[in-house]
Amino acid sequence: MKPQLLKVPKGLQQSFSIRRDVVLYFYNRWHYHPEMELVHIEQGSGTQFVGDNIQHFQSGDLLLIGSNLPHYWRCDEKYFQGDSKLYAQATVLHFSAELFGEVFRNLPENKSINELLDKAKYGMKLSGPENHLVKSLLQNLLDQKEGNPVISLLQILETLAQSKDIKLLSNSHYQEEYDQYDTDRINQIYKYSLDNFQRKITIEEIAEVASISPHSFCRYFKSRSRKTYSQFLLELRIGHTCKLLIDGKLSVAQICYESGFNNFANFNKYFKIHTGKSPLQYQKGYRASPVLL
Repeated sequence: MKPQLLKVPKGLQQSFSIRRDVVLYFYNRWHYHPEMELVHIEQGSGTQFVGDNIQHFQSGDLLLIGSNLPHYWRCDEKYFQGDSKLYAQATVLHFSAELFGEVFRNLPENKSINELLDKAKYGMKLSGPENHLVKSLLQNLLDQKEGNPVISLLQILETLAQSKDIKLLSNSHYQEEYDQYDTDRINQIYKYSLDNFQRKITIEEIAEVASISPHSFCRYFKSRSRKTYSQFLLELRIGHTCKLLIDGKLSVAQICYESGFNNFANFNKYFKIHTGKSPLQYQKGYRASPVLL
């Protein structure tokens, strides 16, 4: 994809930035920036895109996004209904991977931090007991009025580096440079797909959204997303299935059709291929696992 370059603001006397966003819904455009990003989703749910990875996000998630790795958070539809009592909230930390310098990063004492920052180019979802401490440290950094905040940042990175429960997200690390030529086109494709994936979308239909021919669209989309449009839609549907299974309000049969699958056998087959579990196994496994807030 050709995402939008986002310029991350910093204070006049700060080498990195931290903020808390409390918004109706998160910034829902495919974008990237040279700064690394550590984000704690405090409140919100929806679909996240990190590089070529698509999955459901929810409250309590903690992610580390590498430099120039495109990403996109799209909140669930309920966040767009204008309900003042429903909001999305996240603490977001941006910092440069070059902040500490090559010599400092390569010190033997910093081996684990260096490895963490290197893996982050693929995007990482971090779980496990360290999450509670990291989230507390983020809050402390957000509130910090005295002392050296760079030391606080190092403490956060060291805690993350000790985590044993890290999942790499993207299969590619997207280090190439981007231009802005087709940012709007990509975001139109994403928005239309997210709004309509629960029904059949033909190539002719989505090609019209992109204002190119169907044949050109197939080549265009695969060259930028590194997957076919059919694969992309399948991953959107699987992500939505995961959300509905977690919600637990519908039967598996209802979820099948609510997620855009018209064949129950194919639904089970593709879900197991993507998650390694049947829908019921996924649901039971989630309920057995505590949510780390």
